[in-house]
Amino acid sequence: MEEELKVIVFKLGTEEYGIEVDKVQTIERMMPITRVPKTLSFVKGVINLRGVVIPVIDLRGRFSLAETEYTDQTRIVIVGVDDMQVGFIVDSANDVIDIKSSSIDTPPEVVGGVKARYLRGVAKLEDGRLLIMLNLNEVLNKSEIVQLESVEG
Repeated sequence: MEEELKVIVFKLGTEEYGIEVDKVQTIERMMPITRVPKTLSFVKGVINLRGVVIPVIDLRGRFSLAETEYTDQTRIVIVGVDDMQVGFIVDSANDVIDIKSSSIDTPPEVVGGVKARYLRGVAKLEDGRLLIMLNLNEVLNKSEIVQLESVEG
């Protein structure tokens, strides 16, 4: 029996990305973000989500894509990585789909301006769309996680 992954689909610009559902804790509307001094430019600050302080990263900034104005569609996807919660700002998040693990190919060097190390692969969906699967451990690489943990404090 082939392994299927449940994936949350979100958009940055025209590209569609996926994160496994089991890594996503919640998807929130935009909310006030408290800036934190001396953080990397793509670290937008922290939010207080039901009493938990969570660092927030703008994925467009993380991937060196042009930043845009936030809209009613903009969402913060809260993910859990290594006992840490982080929010990703995305243009929209509107789908949960099942994909077969065999449909995920290794990523080319760059996809939509995003470097391969941030990517787990590219999934070919049955309707012909391509879904860029994120490698969360690279998107939040260790030195940045250390910096973010000091933000959580």
